[in-house]
Amino acid sequence: MATIAAEAPHGKTLPQAEQQVRAVAGGLIRGLRVELNGEGHVVVTGRAATYYAKQLATHAVQAVCDVAQVHNDIQVG
Repeated sequence: MATIAAEAPHGKTLPQAEQQVRAVAGGLIRGLRVELNGEGHVVVTGRAATYYAKQLATHAVQAVCDVAQVHNDIQVG
């Protein structure tokens, strides 16, 4: 698995990271978006039924993005 540098402009999605989350989470996250914020951190948003699915998203992004920090703002419920 190749690591990607998070070089998308501020507010733009990171399609490779979104694809990885979808592959790992198997459709457990609705409205998924993976974006780079102005501070160079990856922000993951969406809605999941379980905290496990939320955790899967964090690990999937960390596996493919070369960033210092991932902010997981996925809502659970």
